[in-house]
Amino acid sequence: MGIGSFIKKQFIDVLQWNEDTDGVLAWRYPMADQEIQNGGQLVVRESQVAVFVNEGQVADVFGPGTHTLTTQTLPVLTNLKNWDKLFASPFKSDVYFFSTRVQTGRKWGTAQPITIRDKDFDMVRVRAFGMYSYRVINARAFFTEISGTRETYTRDEVEDQLRGILMATMASSLGASQVPFLDMAANQALMAQQVKGDLTTAFARYGIGLDEFNVASVSLPEELQAALDERISAGMKGGMSADKLAGFTKYQVASAIPLAAQNEGGLAGIGAGLGAGMTVGQAIGQSMGAALAPQAAPAPVEEPIEARLEKLKGLLDKGLISAADYDSAKAELLKKLIG
Repeated sequence: MGIGSFIKKQFIDVLQWNEDTDGVLAWRYPMADQEIQNGGQLVVRESQVAVFVNEGQVADVFGPGTHTLTTQTLPVLTNLKNWDKLFASPFKSDVYFFSTRVQTGRKWGTAQPITIRDKDFDMVRVRAFGMYSYRVINARAFFTEISGTRETYTRDEVEDQLRGILMATMASSLGASQVPFLDMAANQALMAQQVKGDLTTAFARYGIGLDEFNVASVSLPEELQAALDERISAGMKGGMSADKLAGFTKYQVASAIPLAAQNEGGLAGIGAGLGAGMTVGQAIGQSMGAALAPQAAPAPVEEPIEARLEKLKGLLDKGLISAADYDSAKAELLKKLIG
């Protein structure tokens, strides 16, 4: 190369990234045909990391600060390029900047239900939603596993990949937890804690640190909701014990009496509806006989769970409680009902 061409050639004295575009996690410094001046300055701001890449191989990584670029401060790159100790010419190398700021308020959700194993219901299809935050903690791993040699790599692109990791991790984590689904639904903090540990490990493989993870709401699948509604109306889970059978009889009587006023003939008009040859009068007599028989002082009467569920639904419909509060309280009541 002639001296004229050498004089015209441009050299880079300062390398820096101003992060003027929001949502960019990785940015390649535009080199074109320029070379980096030996002794030039590398400026890495707080919440940034700079990585030198030689022919696709990560050479040197620099944290926040101002760095003078010489063969002494670029030991790995110097070795890769086989520079001798007296090397003092400009050089070429790809330089990537990575943002290490915490990406907050990121939403996650199950676009489609995920299937988990449950000790009570065998298989359950769950939908859930929440928030999480993360940041790049290992630029070398992030470069080799995700961002690669692209000019820019954005937050939206990485979250497309994180979404799949999150769903797969949640399914395996909850399935292996041995904690009943109803307990999880009633305690969303417990669910978040169960998932966060496994998710932290899964993200770390890609150089990403999970900062926060929470579950805002959990939805019961329609088929499970229908099954639980049947159990609520019958007051049982599987077969009936003697206590549950007595309770179910009282429930039938209590439900039948208000309906009598709406039927011609009063109580006599609905006697056949109780089934198994039991008339309303017999049911009432048996219930009253049991109540009048000598026995220990009765325990305080607790409002039926069905009535409490109806009140909760009324509060939700009136906007007095949130959907998350309703789902949490409902799951707790269902847990008490089915044992």
